[in-house]
Amino acid sequence: MSRPIPERMLALAGMIQALHQVRRIADTGQSDAAVVQTALDSVFRLDADTPQEVYGSAAELAPGLRLLRDYFNKEAKDDGLARLALSVLQLERRFVAEPETVNAVATGIAEAAAAAETSGATHPDVLSQLGSLYADTISHLRPRVMVQGNPHYLGQPAVVAEIRAILLAAVRSAVLWRQLGGSFWDFLFSRRAMADATNAWLG
Repeated sequence: MSRPIPERMLALAGMIQALHQVRRIADTGQSDAAVVQTALDSVFRLDADTPQEVYGSAAELAPGLRLLRDYFNKEAKDDGLARLALSVLQLERRFVAEPETVNAVATGIAEAAAAAETSGATHPDVLSQLGSLYADTISHLRPRVMVQGNPHYLGQPAVVAEIRAILLAAVRSAVLWRQLGGSFWDFLFSRRAMADATNAWLG
């Protein structure tokens, strides 16, 4: 009988593919609309029963699973992405230790939910709400997640709002990763086991 594939790998894939979009937007001002949709939709699915329901399906996480496979096989082309992921995993620990911040984020997501339901999670107004929520809450925690990129794009308020909204989604995935039994150290020291689990999800 085959061993079950850890579902927590889906949460890690959700985080890494969200952060990949953060890197892409910061550098080029462009993003993959479908991947951003998956990330932002996940923010509003706080009561989902499974990781698959959080992201829509495991298939929606194929880009993130491929990024993880490359990382664990030491074939990653973007070293900065791994550093960003480790920063978010560290930030998640500080976030969940601050109940007031957790409650403020939950309240802000609930307030944005109606607009997301009506207009879609990637509507500029929703991005602005989520971006402001991140700026007013999580961004004050340490260590801060530092996003580097093209100053031309990072100087545009709409781009900054989108990046912050996606960072909120990345933190949501990091929280789910931890809830499902993942840890910061797994990402660093369990490469073989995690590579096998990633490959299993990719089929």
